[in-house]
Amino acid sequence: MRNLVTAALLAATALSGVVTAAPAAAQSREELRRDRQDIRHEARQLDRARARGDWRDVREQRRDLREARQEYREDRRDLRQQRQWQRDRREWRADMQRWRAGHRDLYARGGWQAPFRYQSFRPGARIGANYYGTRYVIADPWRYRLPAAPLRARWVRHYDDAVLVDYRRGIVLDVVRGFYF
Repeated sequence: MRNLVTAALLAATALSGVVTAAPAAAQSREELRRDRQDIRHEARQLDRARARGDWRDVREQRRDLREARQEYREDRRDLRQQRQWQRDRREWRADMQRWRAGHRDLYARGGWQAPFRYQSFRPGARIGANYYGTRYVIADPWRYRLPAAPLRARWVRHYDDAVLVDYRRGIVLDVVRGFYF
């Protein structure tokens, strides 16, 4: 019985980093919709506080409304950056393939292995933090001609792939398969 429980715990731990599909753009649009709802709710609360005439309550509701608007602006900026990244990467891929053909020695990095199995990630998928920890970060992406990572994102190596991950949410933004030879 103890072996069965131990095996179940190990399996649950191993599966915690497995990919779960969650389209990033759809999630961001949903976040924006919720943020707009929060702003409307906070504005109604502020109007009610003003009608009651309690200045402390009015001040608190103003602060809540300000925070809701700030969160909305941040999420909108994140979505804009994500869309810009998607446009830029199409142009980058064509240039990258031509450049790599003449600099194969830079990408020959031998038999690199991670302590976990290979997973084929797709943009929009959510991955566990153990896949994009500091151990796997590509510290000098400009050396490999990788484009600059957007805000709150970093390039990491996953076997022979280069994966761009939003490290705040664990969402894969881009994957360059077969990046290392």
